[in-house]
Amino acid sequence: MLIEHIDCYVLTVPLVTPFKTALRTVEQVQDLIVTIHSSGLTGYGEAAPTLVITGESLASMYFVVEQVLKPRLLGNSMLDFNQLLHIVQTSVVGNTSAKAAVEIALYDLKAQIAGLPLYQLLGGGPVELSTNLTISVNATATMIDDAQKAVALGYQQLKLKVGTDLQQDIERVIAVSRAVPASIALRLDVNQGWTAKQSIYALSKIEQAGVELELVEQPVKAQDLAGLKAVTAAVHTPVMADESAFSPQQVIQLLEQQAADIINIKLMKTGGISKAMLTAQIAGLYQVPCMMGCMLESAISVAAAAHLASALSPLVSKFDLDGPTLCRFNPCQGGTVFDRSHILLNSSPGLGIQQLGHLQSAAQFLAAAN
Repeated sequence: MLIEHIDCYVLTVPLVTPFKTALRTVEQVQDLIVTIHSSGLTGYGEAAPTLVITGESLASMYFVVEQVLKPRLLGNSMLDFNQLLHIVQTSVVGNTSAKAAVEIALYDLKAQIAGLPLYQLLGGGPVELSTNLTISVNATATMIDDAQKAVALGYQQLKLKVGTDLQQDIERVIAVSRAVPASIALRLDVNQGWTAKQSIYALSKIEQAGVELELVEQPVKAQDLAGLKAVTAAVHTPVMADESAFSPQQVIQLLEQQAADIINIKLMKTGGISKAMLTAQIAGLYQVPCMMGCMLESAISVAAAAHLASALSPLVSKFDLDGPTLCRFNPCQGGTVFDRSHILLNSSPGLGIQQLGHLQSAAQFLAAAN
């Protein structure tokens, strides 16, 4: 069961509508795909380039996988799994998305060898999950329309992107809240777009208007832990750390300082499944709940996140895994089913991917881009 081949591809999938946040506007998923081959089986992994969050591009991720991790992993046995994870996590500093792609492929392969779907390999859990849908930051009327369409499609949780203009943000949130049924849970994602003072002001205004948000995500800059703590202490709305919570060490610091009420776990931040599990366990020690989230990823890595979220239940109780539903099509044949808000985990081994389309050689893609 030696690792025989590791290959890199680029997957391109257009989005249904442009994805707009306080940090960026994106019109297509263009991710790095890693395949790891052993004993006739193939494990699939995926990494999303997010320069404004992880600092990684397609080119940098490809370099790390091809030039750093691949030479160290080839020829090793899948039975020495912890050693493989150690190689991934210690061979290079940072580069968390590249590491995540390799780890996801390794876990997929391990579960296939064991003959188990990934969530069962990781400990078992519910086979069905329910995700929110992200409403991109736009003109208020557009956000209302998008939110109402999402409700009509059966979504019970909506994540509203704001952070571009403080007063407009307040008006957007209040207007959307009044335009959808009271039963719809509203999550607010500021993407570091406010200062601490602005956050306290805006959230106080929203609360005074009678809007009860389920949570507000990363209102201040990632490094502003003092500001995050101030917001957490000042408002009724639960505060969730996202960009401030990459590593288990950062999560410990956040929780020791009582700087957040919820932790958002993303495989692209933690560097894959192993440290995501550790992060959830640390949060559990502090009795702080977690959300499993995603970047702009397709059904490969989001499926891995869904399998992990299931296995980490009830430590992970909230799900922001709408990446595949934002895409115009699913490139995977087989695997986890993403049907609007409904996620159904596969019962086949690993991630259950039988075939993956819309791929280009990463080397050729990057050569052409240059």
